[in-house]
Amino acid sequence: MKVGEELAPLEIAVTRTLIVAGAVASRDYQDVHHDAELAQRKGSPDIFMNILTTNGLVGRYVTDHFGPSAVLRKVAIRLGAPNYPGDTMVLSGTITAIDEAGAAEVRVVGANGLGRHVTGTVTVSVPEGSA
Repeated sequence: MKVGEELAPLEIAVTRTLIVAGAVASRDYQDVHHDAELAQRKGSPDIFMNILTTNGLVGRYVTDHFGPSAVLRKVAIRLGAPNYPGDTMVLSGTITAIDEAGAAEVRVVGANGLGRHVTGTVTVSVPEGSA
């Protein structure tokens, strides 16, 4: 691993099932994440993904790259364009720093048809000899 290394992109189909299952799994019962009619009444064209699901997908993206022994030390993300059903989010990442302990900071972007859904950084460590 080295600064400037790019992670392979990951395409994630944003399905209605993914959105609802992610909300339920994270105990986020806000109606805009599972009820299209109520979401529309509140001004959204459809249900949309919650931040906890996005956070999990970002973590999965980084640990898939670094392997099963990778440990997420910090995840700092910000949401932008919503993830609506029927779209695809493409996650991409670049290693921006490696500290003296060998932990990598990865800049992550998740884009969909509307623009950037998520941006942020993830700090990940990999025990020596396991990468």
